[in-house]
Amino acid sequence: MSAALFLHAAGVACALGADAATVRRRLLAGESGVTPTTDFAGAAPLPLGVVREALPDAHDWPIAFRSRNNQLAWLAGAQLEAPVHEAIARHGAARVAIIVGTSTSGIGESEVALGAHARGGALPAHFDLAQQEIGSLAHFLAYRYGTRGPAYVHSSACASGPKAMAAAARLLNAGLADAVITGGVDSLCAFTVAGFSALGLVSTARTTPFSANRGGINIGEAAALFLMTREPATVRLAGWGESSDGHHFSAPDPSGRGAHAALTAALARAGVAPHDVDYVNMHATGTRANDSMEGAVMHALFGDGVPASGTKAATGHALGAAGAIETAFCWLAMQDDNAHGALPPHGWDGVADPELPPVRLVRAGETLGHPPRVTVSTSFAFGGANAAVVLARDGALA
Repeated sequence: MSAALFLHAAGVACALGADAATVRRRLLAGESGVTPTTDFAGAAPLPLGVVREALPDAHDWPIAFRSRNNQLAWLAGAQLEAPVHEAIARHGAARVAIIVGTSTSGIGESEVALGAHARGGALPAHFDLAQQEIGSLAHFLAYRYGTRGPAYVHSSACASGPKAMAAAARLLNAGLADAVITGGVDSLCAFTVAGFSALGLVSTARTTPFSANRGGINIGEAAALFLMTREPATVRLAGWGESSDGHHFSAPDPSGRGAHAALTAALARAGVAPHDVDYVNMHATGTRANDSMEGAVMHALFGDGVPASGTKAATGHALGAAGAIETAFCWLAMQDDNAHGALPPHGWDGVADPELPPVRLVRAGETLGHPPRVTVSTSFAFGGANAAVVLARDGALA
């Protein structure tokens, strides 16, 4: 039987801010960090969710670890230093693992280096091919924290973060670690923005999921890291579900079978019925294909009675970090100091698409009257990789 697994601390950084208090305050107030910029976008401005806070100085890091992705990771990771070091002291460095999700790694550094090579015929001295290795993030965090347990990256596009969290849970349940740093990190680069633009998925205005006026997605960047252990804390990882329907390279299965399977597996593992859920953070990208699929799945499982919202209008779609930062939003809302149970409002223009089935979208200022007891976060990625996690306040499901 699986042990109870708890999320003791969260480090967060996104377009809303670089500390938990700022991020939660702005999120619950319905603010957005998505603004038009030519950064990463070329000559024509695009609305992007860029982290504007100063990133950690990487000058003294080994060259292989010097990337925006790792700087963003440490902006969030430094917030966990004290509890991680306590876990190392208690269990030993070899019993603390790192399983995290990403998709871009150090591609931005390769863009700069290859540009320099094209102009001058040589790669710059500050560039190392290891910067773009997909596993760099996990090895960097192990280097910074001083852990010696298993350390690896899970990469399945926009489902990377929650799938990494599921893998962390399995590692703990298998007895191969006593604590795991898990979550997801993804940084902006020109390659990502150009790629999604080429697919015709990027909006030139702020994204409006579930709206009749939707125009597509906004790209963003974020980092969200958790310390997961078996020791009790306020919020636990109650369940997770995964599926891979492989319907299409980029489009979701219109029937929603894979998404439905991931959600029902997560709820079953947590031992909760849909009506037990206080809040759902939806994937809600703002594309017609995702809205249609997700709206149908949400209505089939939750009807129009469970509060739900999409928060990508506040942060941009953070790709490999999207599921992790959105799970962090659930975690932040579930803490004791959110006594009135304020919920993240749905980011859109308020013009409902009449072709979608009704879903109860959270209004600005909406509260439960108590911290959410059970929350769900969903992620649906390219290639049909689907994931959902269920969080519960300790004792809520006793």
